[in-house]
Amino acid sequence: MELTHILETVREYTGIGHKQDIAAIAPKLPALPQHWHPNGDDTAAIPEATGFTLMAIEGFINEFVKQDPWFAGWCGVMVNISDIAAMGGRPRAVVNALWDDSLENAQLISEGMVAAAESFGVPIVGGHTNLRAAQPQLAVAILGHANKLLSAFDARPGHILVAAIDHRGQFREPYLNWNAATEAPPEQLRGDIALLPEIAERNLAFAAKDISQAGLLGTALMLLESSGVGAEINLEATPKPDTISWADWLCAFPSFGYLLTTDIDKLPQLLELFQQREITAAPIGKIVSKQQLWVSHANQRQLFRDLKNNPLTGFKPQ
Repeated sequence: MELTHILETVREYTGIGHKQDIAAIAPKLPALPQHWHPNGDDTAAIPEATGFTLMAIEGFINEFVKQDPWFAGWCGVMVNISDIAAMGGRPRAVVNALWDDSLENAQLISEGMVAAAESFGVPIVGGHTNLRAAQPQLAVAILGHANKLLSAFDARPGHILVAAIDHRGQFREPYLNWNAATEAPPEQLRGDIALLPEIAERNLAFAAKDISQAGLLGTALMLLESSGVGAEINLEATPKPDTISWADWLCAFPSFGYLLTTDIDKLPQLLELFQQREITAAPIGKIVSKQQLWVSHANQRQLFRDLKNNPLTGFKPQ
């Protein structure tokens, strides 16, 4: 498939448009207290005497919650845990808000949340339930703590961009959710998530972001925008499962997937940590000063987005 077609597919399918909705709200947010971490990262980061308290919330597309309620419940917990990890943190507890018009659906959602909470070892400590709603809706929030932050605001020109994704899974149809979690042993899931705070505390990476519904390229855009930089990504350096097309892989929402930036001295140690846990990680490009994301593949090179002239979320370097 030609690069033009791949990138057009990614622009149309992924949740990049949903991320652009943030730009309508971001300018209206009030100023944060002095010395607080800026809005626009995977979680809020509130400075404490020892590190940071982390807070995040995720809401889910109603159609997804209705079609696959158990997995929606699982994802409600899992994606919040991933956001905490992306900040270099450890998850502490989750709460949820569940609306539904069906007791059976609501029970399946709850069972999925409980299964994920038990697998990751993170308790559900409360929430809100309404079984008299017009349609299924789900939101899940999380509390965590980081001794040292990883942040999407910390990418700099000259950094190496690394993708780390667990390939030991498959798509859970009908969506491009790459599920490498629900059948994995709990000890594996907990150990894999623990990699990110270890990376932060050992100073093996500078910036990080959890690969979200926006896919690999959309997530890269958000990281780049927050840091006020650009990137060159080479698809031929980007590992993917052999049976999956480039368009699908770049649109995938992986159960374990992160973008990180590092330097040449730290790269071998960073890759070794992922390799020890059988997670596929590789340098896929470099950070540059010009606020553009360029993608190359098979002797082709194209501009994916010019962030200076076409911002995405509206969050900028502080």
